[in-house]
Amino acid sequence: MARSSSGKSVARAAATGGGTTYRGQMPVNWYAALVIIVILGVASVAFARYNYAKGGPAPVINQTWHGGLATDVCGTVQPDLPVATATSTNGLVAAADGVMVISPKTSSQSGNNATLGKFASEQKGMTLTDSSLTYPGKVAKTYTNGEKCPSGTPDAGKKGFIQVRSWILSASKGSNGSFVKLGGKVAPSASGLKLLDRQLVTIGFVPSGTNLAAPSSVTIKALTQALEGTSPPVTTTTAAPSTSTTVPATATTVAPATTTTTSPPSTTTTKPPATTTTKPKK
Repeated sequence: MARSSSGKSVARAAATGGGTTYRGQMPVNWYAALVIIVILGVASVAFARYNYAKGGPAPVINQTWHGGLATDVCGTVQPDLPVATATSTNGLVAAADGVMVISPKTSSQSGNNATLGKFASEQKGMTLTDSSLTYPGKVAKTYTNGEKCPSGTPDAGKKGFIQVRSWILSASKGSNGSFVKLGGKVAPSASGLKLLDRQLVTIGFVPSGTNLAAPSSVTIKALTQALEGTSPPVTTTTAAPSTSTTVPATATTVAPATTTTTSPPSTTTTKPPATTTTKPKK
């Protein structure tokens, strides 16, 4: 009986194709789903890398963003950049307490051209490349990769290199009532760092391996005020047309000269009449 039952089972399996047919079928749906997942994963990674390379969104002409900037040379934080006034052709200017105003006025300052190197070039006495930094001061000084830090600085005698690190302030405040610093990434290109809204940037000429600190709490507070609109607006200077002012001539009236001549009264002397003496005749 057992053999008969087994034989019937084998016959039925052979008639329907059995396990051999099942194993020969390709699970098309499963492979298709797997391919879609892989494609989406690769696309998301590529998109993320693209956005990272671009540095995120870029400012357009007359759009105003704010950031904070600090500069560390050989372990010494430099004074803030001199405050500048925006003009009709330059909207990348420094405000008080280390705040950067990013309000492009031309195509050379907007979009992908809105970089840290471009911002530096718009500040009087300042330039920034991936290998050198010129910072304004009483005496403008240029620092070049591999140059030793000057005496009197915390890193004196050590070789310095250009480095830029950036953060982003969170869009909402944390539990302590302050915006939170996010990121803290070292930029692959110092001059090519894309400027962003709410961005904190520290430029450094420091020994290799230095962990640059974010801008000071004073700068963060000033940036927060700028973001909240509680700081004075940056004024734009527009060259006024030259005005010719004509001062009306004032006529000076000179009183006619008065000549007073005091002449003594003329005195007429009348001689007494001549007296004729007639002698009597003898």
